[in-house]
Amino acid sequence: MGETYAEIARSGPVLLALGLAALAGLVSFLSPCVLPLAPGYLSYVTGLAGSDLDAGDGGSAGRYGRVLAGTLLFIAGFTAVFTLTAVVVAGVGQFLFTYQRAVEIVIGALIVLLGLAFLGLVPGMQRELRVRRLPEAGLVGAPVFGAVFALSWTPCVGPTLGAVIGMATVSGQTDRAAALAVAYCLGLGLPFLVFGLAFRRLLGVFTLIRRNSRWITRIGGGLLIGIGVALMTGGWNSFVIWIQATFGVGEVSI
Repeated sequence: MGETYAEIARSGPVLLALGLAALAGLVSFLSPCVLPLAPGYLSYVTGLAGSDLDAGDGGSAGRYGRVLAGTLLFIAGFTAVFTLTAVVVAGVGQFLFTYQRAVEIVIGALIVLLGLAFLGLVPGMQRELRVRRLPEAGLVGAPVFGAVFALSWTPCVGPTLGAVIGMATVSGQTDRAAALAVAYCLGLGLPFLVFGLAFRRLLGVFTLIRRNSRWITRIGGGLLIGIGVALMTGGWNSFVIWIQATFGVGEVSI
């Protein structure tokens, strides 16, 4: 019980941290800032109109391949930016290791603030800041558009990404930070791919999710606030030890 959160973040159960990061990415995709725009994003990175995306569900191999390539290039673009950011911040965390407990409290407080922002309770953080200059639509511009997406601030992506980067800062390990960022990007990006490849069949599902988006927002905000409070109080330590004791998960480091 004497382990600090920092030690657990550095050597604790990898799957737990990766699962939380991937869940944060999924929550971002299902949020009101991203899900309604998914068809537009897919159309932009593939160069296909909405009707062509619809026809591509079970349509020609050319359309199928274009959706696959465009979406993967888009995901690669924002994954590169997010991963580089997490690695750089984790490097900074290494220099702050002497003040690790203070860093945990500060990062935890920031994550709580981000959780409140995700819930729409911090007015100044509800504005969107986007890069206005966009690349040409289509496969060539898809990875650049992914990078532009990563460099923009939206109230549904910024807070969840900030929480993941906060976890990377506390860990102080660049390899673990990269893994967390990639897990987040998979949680955010794979639904784009699934939606693009099964556009027609999943349209009803995503419409239903949009109608209940307030619950996605509440769950996501609660998740961020819970992580932040755990960091501030050291409660994460007890939770991880319980996971290890209950499910026999060892301390496997990346």
